[in-house]
Amino acid sequence: LILGLCLTIFGKPAFGAGNAEAGKSKAAVCTACHGPDGNSTIAEFPKIAGQIPGYVAKQLAAYKTGERANAIMAGLVLAMTEQDMLDIDAYYAQFEGSKASIDESELVAANRGQEIYRHGLSQFSVPACMACHGPSGHGIPSRYPKVSGQFKEYLVAALTEFKSGVRVNEEMNTIAFRLSAQQIEDLALYMQALD
Repeated sequence: LILGLCLTIFGKPAFGAGNAEAGKSKAAVCTACHGPDGNSTIAEFPKIAGQIPGYVAKQLAAYKTGERANAIMAGLVLAMTEQDMLDIDAYYAQFEGSKASIDESELVAANRGQEIYRHGLSQFSVPACMACHGPSGHGIPSRYPKVSGQFKEYLVAALTEFKSGVRVNEEMNTIAFRLSAQQIEDLALYMQALD
């Protein structure tokens, strides 16, 4: 029921097919920040390995159109064609995302994040994150991105940008707006540890 509701609300995007082999050489420019296999080691740059098919291409297109703002990314995608984006997407989708962990001292905060991820916050009309991102955070192919194993710092930045409206996605803007800074921190910590 929840998945059906999400698909009704968000619609179904159309993605073309990418060629992972062609994407390997096209992704060479991406490796400095995201790593050769999409497993960035710097929290400022998201891990893109194993992301659901189509998501990386969609984000690259958003940088090209200006829907997402980032001076570095805007410059890198300027000359990319749609096929280039699909090929890069296919290249990184074939890799497994690296695992992350949390310290024992962070367990209480992670448990609070787990509660939000799994059950939402009904008093604030915040749905469970797993309704769209899946119980393990692996996303729902062709619809919702993988969030498991992502850097906490990147997730906090993304949710904060959704909350403020800097990053635009109507559904995520509404949800993140209802979260406190502490709830965003807790949720990001939990998602980082998801496997």
